Amino acid sequence: MNPITEEDIAQFLVHTPDFFERHADLLGAVQLTSPHGGRAVSLQERQAEMLREKIKVLEQRLMEMMRHGNENMLIGDKLQRWSRQLFLVARPVDLPAVLVSEIKSQFSVPQAGIKLWGTAEELAHEPFAQGVSDDVKSLASSLTTPYCGVNAGFDAVRWLEDPEAVASLALIPLRASQGSPAFGLLVLASPDSQRYQAGMATDFLERIAEIASAALSRLRQA
Repeated sequence: MNPITEEDIAQFLVHTPDFFERHADLLGAVQLTSPHGGRAVSLQERQAEMLREKIKVLEQRLMEMMRHGNENMLIGDKLQRWSRQLFLVARPVDLPAVLVSEIKSQFSVPQAGIKLWGTAEELAHEPFAQGVSDDVKSLASSLTTPYCGVNAGFDAVRWLEDPEAVASLALIPLRASQGSPAFGLLVLASPDSQRYQAGMATDFLERIAEIASAALSRLRQA
């Protein structure tokens, strides 16, 4: 006859839920080791400890959800204020400068820059329509989502006031519609190497790209 194993006992208790009802005295007699100090506790006390631990984990998750909710609300407010400033721009030619200055102000971005190509002929002399290499144009069109990560010597970093101070950056392509070639590139940069990280969520940056692309579409060739 095979000896009874721990698995046999466990299966028996699982399939006999009324066992401890018939042997209630065992609940107080069974002693377990508490993870808090290694002292011996009863089965009921150990169950209570486990329940308190589960409640603590749930409370931590709830606090984290509330924190993320508050952060998202603050970001949403900033995005709304930034968008509002774009609507208030009277002259389309002023849009790139306002877009960049407001994004630096609203989102505390140390450095930002923007370039557009394929603009209307009368805008060809504007700073935002000059100095874009073919490599940058190809890179922008190849990005299906914003690039976030370390500064790997991108040409677009040279658009910024202090290229040497850039440790991490986000490259945000601007396009008329999903899948179409890019007509511009927005660069956000920081001296903090952790500000823009590879693998970070880009949903918020994609919303910025959509709004910026729509606003700047007025500067494109007809």
